[in-house]
Amino acid sequence: EITLLGQNVNAYGVEFGDRNAFADLLRAVGQVPGIRRVRFTSPHPRDFTSAVIDAMAETDTVMPHLHMPLQSGSDAVLKRMRRSYRRDRFLAIIDEVRSRIPDAAITTDIIVGFPGETDAEFADTLDMVRQARFSGAFTFQYSPRPGTPAADFADQVPADVVGSRYRELFAEVESVAWAENRALVGRDVEVMIAD
Repeated sequence: EITLLGQNVNAYGVEFGDRNAFADLLRAVGQVPGIRRVRFTSPHPRDFTSAVIDAMAETDTVMPHLHMPLQSGSDAVLKRMRRSYRRDRFLAIIDEVRSRIPDAAITTDIIVGFPGETDAEFADTLDMVRQARFSGAFTFQYSPRPGTPAADFADQVPADVVGSRYRELFAEVESVAWAENRALVGRDVEVMIAD
């Protein structure tokens, strides 16, 4: 199994002017003798193209799995995080992946308690978890990192609120993932087990 890894892995090719380079790379790696599985992480919604989805769907060795960090389901929080995408773009990518690869497992990263996060903005994140039907998520509690702009924001969310939201998010992710996993009951699937 080969994993193609990059901070923004699907931007591969932008520097030499080929928007389809990452899709071509997926196909090429998928055809190398002896490689049985190909994965990639972490793509950015800004650079995600239909060509990548086509390569995923049409290359047997590319696993039907997409790990794409969401960070927050709130457009306002994403804007404060200086993310260049919004929830509609993120959901559109997931919809397109599932239209081409119906059994795709979608996983993500989510942060709760980013400075200024309101109850309504947190509710947007819970709603996004339900809409996206994530098979799993790495969930994190925001904590200030010295030297980052957010560490100096005046509207830090109190630690007890962050902890409460984290527990609620974790429970929601587990519930949605359990429903996604139950859909596999009765099906034969190939798995890989490592020592």
